[in-house]
Amino acid sequence: MNSTRALRFALALAALAAAVLLADSALATSRSEKSLGTLNHQVLAAMNRFRITHGRPALRESAGLDRSARQHSLEMGKLGYFAHDSADGTVFWRRIQRYYPAAGHSYWSVGENLVWRGPSLSAAQAMSLWIASPPHLKNLLSRQWRQVGVSAVSVADAPGVYGGGHAVIITADFGVRR
Repeated sequence: MNSTRALRFALALAALAAAVLLADSALATSRSEKSLGTLNHQVLAAMNRFRITHGRPALRESAGLDRSARQHSLEMGKLGYFAHDSADGTVFWRRIQRYYPAAGHSYWSVGENLVWRGPSLSAAQAMSLWIASPPHLKNLLSRQWRQVGVSAVSVADAPGVYGGGHAVIITADFGVRR
């Protein structure tokens, strides 16, 4: 009787584990979007802590720059490339300008930081990689930037430069308009 009870328990446990895995798979997209939103805010907070520590003003989040960053992160993940310019050859500042227009301003400038890692990437890791790169560090410390948009995307089976693995790609678009 004990072996029958143990077998039933093992089968019930296996069924429960399978149900959890199926539910986890079904909810992965919504959880992933929520955790990526959290990652976006963590990256923005980490950038601002770093800037303040180095005597720079904190950056304000810009909805237009957020949209630009999101479009670029998604495109890179979908098409399997990693570059500032768009897949169609559009230079990065023109792409950003569609979301963060210069019209009506006497001064307009933008910059961009990119980073990716697989299978995961934290805000601290992104900051460490950017700080170790002179051009990315220059953007982080630039006194000219006033606004920023951040977008992290998670891509399973990412093609191209991502080698078919899981990749987290973060784009940070910096801007100033006066």
